[in-house]
Amino acid sequence: MIRYALICDAGHAFESWFRDSESFDRQVKRGQVNCPTCQSSRITKQIMAPAVATRKEEAGQPMVMPAAPDAEIRQMLRALREQIEANAEHVGPRFAEEARKIHYGETEERAIYGTTSVQEATALHEEGIEVMPIPVLPDDRN
Repeated sequence: MIRYALICDAGHAFESWFRDSESFDRQVKRGQVNCPTCQSSRITKQIMAPAVATRKEEAGQPMVMPAAPDAEIRQMLRALREQIEANAEHVGPRFAEEARKIHYGETEERAIYGTTSVQEATALHEEGIEVMPIPVLPDDRN
């Protein structure tokens, strides 16, 4: 898989994942890659530096959503994130620790959100602690 920084002819920047560079070229040629903001299919790659994650960086990295989802879905996902942020406590990288304390009754029950690694989220799930990733839209990270 390869992630490209892309830009449409209207100047909207976004990112998307492709199986390989040939897949990107083929999809762009067929008009299958669209700007998530204006739906333009006139897309080009932007210059970007390679991303090499360290263990510390991997822990809090959200997953990137595929390009060109329906505008209504993007709006709903953005509203979901805003609702969570408005009604839950941000505990940052202490998410797994706080989730365990709540689950085992060591602290008051409350809604929380934060960051954790995929491995830690899996461990929480295996302990019976319900967690869910919060979607981050590519244009929200710019």
